[in-house]
Amino acid sequence: MDENQNLDLSDDEKKLFEDFMPEDLDEILDTGVNRRHFLKLVTLAGGGLLAAQSAAAEQLFTRSFPAPSTAGVSAATIENGVNVSLKVNGTARKLMVDSRMTLLDTLRERLELTGSKKGCDHGQCGACTVIVNGHRVLSCLTLAASCEGKTVQTIEGLAKGSTLHPMQEAFLKHDGFQCGFCTPGQICSAVALLDEARKGDASYVTEDVRKKTGPVQLSTEEIRERMSGNLCRCGAYPNIVAAIQEVHSGKPVEQTFRFSA
Repeated sequence: MDENQNLDLSDDEKKLFEDFMPEDLDEILDTGVNRRHFLKLVTLAGGGLLAAQSAAAEQLFTRSFPAPSTAGVSAATIENGVNVSLKVNGTARKLMVDSRMTLLDTLRERLELTGSKKGCDHGQCGACTVIVNGHRVLSCLTLAASCEGKTVQTIEGLAKGSTLHPMQEAFLKHDGFQCGFCTPGQICSAVALLDEARKGDASYVTEDVRKKTGPVQLSTEEIRERMSGNLCRCGAYPNIVAAIQEVHSGKPVEQTFRFSA
């Protein structure tokens, strides 16, 4: 829903907010329902606390909440605006952004490419990883203005039409995700990782970093080290490593999970 959605509340809906969210009622009547109010109401519904007013709650939940539009963003509303031209998933894009705006926010809020996730927003979890000029970057720490003239590839740009990227297929095969929040960053990082290995780039576990001998044959230890910047709160690491190893080797890798009889 929009950040502040002005709703013409019915008497029953006003009573609903008055009974269960009295501390927010004045704000709701003054500025409208925002995300915080709506999510708070959803939480109350999930706990069964709205059963007594289920009809009013259902009426409110079934309202149409349009997604925020970026079409109205104009140069006049942007502070410290700079023009940025870049290619995103093969398409040339030109837009004006605040000079302090991150690549992540530009992708999500201005280009509506919401596959890249905002996890920690401090460059510590890897959920926002995208590929810029062939190298993986943390888009939450990368200024959009620094991407002038560069090529950006996000999770949306990996598949070719309805044909998934081999890494996406491998993640599905090996169940390399649970909640899926970190998965776009994991997959983008894994795709770039294989390019790094083909070029012979060293990692922390490389025996001799001064010796560049060409393509690196990735061991499980190498994959774990090179993917260490991408965190998975669900703990799907063994499956992620198996997926990457399968794409890297081109040979089937035994699935690490087992179903109990």
